[in-house]
Amino acid sequence: MAESFGADTERYDRTRPEYPDALVRRIIAAAPGPDLVDVGCGTGIEARQFLAAGCTVLGVEPDARMAEFARRTGVEVEVATFEDWDAAGRTFDAVVAGQSWHWVDPVAGAAKAARVLRPGGLLAVFAHAYAPPPSVAEAFATVFRKVAPDSPLSAGPPRPAQDVYQAMFDTFSDGIRDAAGFGEPERWRFDWERHYRRDDWLDLLPTTGALTRLPPDRLAEVLESVGAAIDAIGGGFTMTYTTMATAATLNT
Repeated sequence: MAESFGADTERYDRTRPEYPDALVRRIIAAAPGPDLVDVGCGTGIEARQFLAAGCTVLGVEPDARMAEFARRTGVEVEVATFEDWDAAGRTFDAVVAGQSWHWVDPVAGAAKAARVLRPGGLLAVFAHAYAPPPSVAEAFATVFRKVAPDSPLSAGPPRPAQDVYQAMFDTFSDGIRDAAGFGEPERWRFDWERHYRRDDWLDLLPTTGALTRLPPDRLAEVLESVGAAIDAIGGGFTMTYTTMATAATLNT
């Protein structure tokens, strides 16, 4: 799954949401300088936000297709997993990761960040937690169990997104503690909303990990079912997003 997101880079970049400006500003304020490494930068969504805010950004991305797209948008990218990436003696003021740290070993990744950060540097990992309206979520869960019964994502009732992400960020914090060298991780939270029309949501869905590897006919069945559920509630909905972050400063 980790290597499947580059299958449609144009759609990924078009539909995946940016990060709150308040998060970008807080990271910049907490870092000792403007030089950032963006781990798993993908198509460059958050990298471009940091560039626009005046930072220097180097992306590290394992998928060459995603890396090439990001380069076309002005982001410098080196192709590697973060754990295997050769920093070649370079050091940075911050290591950031948007919607990607769960693909990195939480202890090895934090230890690597400690090696490439300058004293007082910041490690900040963040992701969006969200859940569509219950009827839309249930339509997705029902049809996904039908078209992908063997998927581990089909096992059992879906857990609330907030619970899933809280557990994930607990793992991130534990990894930072176990790697040593950092102060106590902080938890940040940013709440915001976005309205989705039916077609907007159906455009985004194929970029999610559950669907990136489905055959076209099964994907079409999922989109038809979810689309019908959105039609039944008026053709759109307002999504509440919670952007969560764990941040820790390297000891001086």
